[in-house]
Amino acid sequence: MTDATHRNSFPDKMPMQANPLARLSQHMVAFAERWFPDAYVFVLIAVVVIALGTIVHGGSPLAVSRAFGDGFWNLIPFTMQMALVAIGGYVVAMSPPVAAVLRRLAAVPSTARGAVVFVGVLSIVLSLLNWGLSLIFSGLLVREIARRKDIRLDYRAAGAAGYLGLGCGFTLGITSSAAQLQANAASIPSSLLPITGVIGFSETILTWQNLVTTVIVTALSALICYLTAPNPMLVKTAEELGVSLDDDRIEPKKPARPGDFLEFSPILTILIVVLALGWLWQTFQSGNPLITLSGLNTYNFVFLVLGILLHWRPRSLLEAFSKAMPSVSGVLLQFPFYAGIAQMLTKVPNSSGVTLSDTIAHWFVDASANSTVFSFLVGLYSAVLGFFIPSAGGKWIIEAPYIMKAANEIGAHLGWTVMIYNIAETLPNFINPFWMLPLLGILGLKSKDLIGYTSVQFFVHFPIVMILAAILMTTFTYHPPILP
Repeated sequence: MTDATHRNSFPDKMPMQANPLARLSQHMVAFAERWFPDAYVFVLIAVVVIALGTIVHGGSPLAVSRAFGDGFWNLIPFTMQMALVAIGGYVVAMSPPVAAVLRRLAAVPSTARGAVVFVGVLSIVLSLLNWGLSLIFSGLLVREIARRKDIRLDYRAAGAAGYLGLGCGFTLGITSSAAQLQANAASIPSSLLPITGVIGFSETILTWQNLVTTVIVTALSALICYLTAPNPMLVKTAEELGVSLDDDRIEPKKPARPGDFLEFSPILTILIVVLALGWLWQTFQSGNPLITLSGLNTYNFVFLVLGILLHWRPRSLLEAFSKAMPSVSGVLLQFPFYAGIAQMLTKVPNSSGVTLSDTIAHWFVDASANSTVFSFLVGLYSAVLGFFIPSAGGKWIIEAPYIMKAANEIGAHLGWTVMIYNIAETLPNFINPFWMLPLLGILGLKSKDLIGYTSVQFFVHFPIVMILAAILMTTFTYHPPILP
């Protein structure tokens, strides 16, 4: 490492006008750049830690190995869905009409610091509607802003801001898997239904308490973005990070031979879109369109059809699809390892028939003295477990039986208990690169480039949000489960 590189990674002196949070963020950035491993190495470390923890807990090494292998492919459908979320969003955003919208939005901020805040707030707002849209659109918006020559945008800080929707926003909105599951009697497992009953949105995401939480989280995130955006002397642009911003342009082409006619004609596009419209009409007329859209299969279908339509000609779509593929390489490689982690945590019992996940959960639940303490401990536990099982819906199925049973015994409001889970379980996303992978693929960065900034978001958010959730629990009145 040269002296110049060392000075860039570990600045000896921060500018005098830098605030304490900015200095902290730069030290975290320097630490992450030097020590934080690639996301793939990170997941391998997590596998080893959980495997050893499960063995220490009393599981046999053979059972741990079997659980890892048995669970390894459990997320294959979800992995493909996640890959298509990234590809679909990329394809839509690369279409000429949406690319024009991105260019207009990219021109809104007047300063580099303002651009970081702008991306962060937009990421959270979009995540309340759909997390996939937030993740992909924000990443492409960062690339578009980075192309501007009139401001020196710190590409890392802006990329981290584009991740805010996945770190603290999406489970507060319509795409909350836990809230959706609890609102639909047909979706609730039969063993869970007597414990929780049906909990409508009026008691979860549509409460004034959740609105207050959302506003505070958004304002807090924007403030952190503003304070941690680096001083101009410390800015690293996309060019300085070795990221090309010209490789996702789709140049208009013309057919080179008669056989290319259909590739450059909208005839097949029109026929396919008309065919798809029948299914879409039947699907969306049956319920709330936002809830319907939040289903991954429906979401991916809509975005692919929309991409086909917006590109208009098959050749344009094919080129966009090809350019989107690098953004999903991390997803395809690493998601199976997380499935193995979940299996080891939840399916390897000790001699007493208790899994490591159960032991951790029961320890927190038994320590609860009242609904306020219970709220804080549930949030803490959900965040800890969320670091190792970064899957909102699947993890709720693991936690809900014992957490909701304890909520009934303690007298904690069931709907807000769901929201405490939602509030807490996304926070580890700031320091776990699982959900970051599609964004990293779009930005052309590594997790170490963003973690320095997102970790500051985590350390500031965690105590504030946990205390807020516990205080708001006192504004609710408990009632028993409502059975259908």
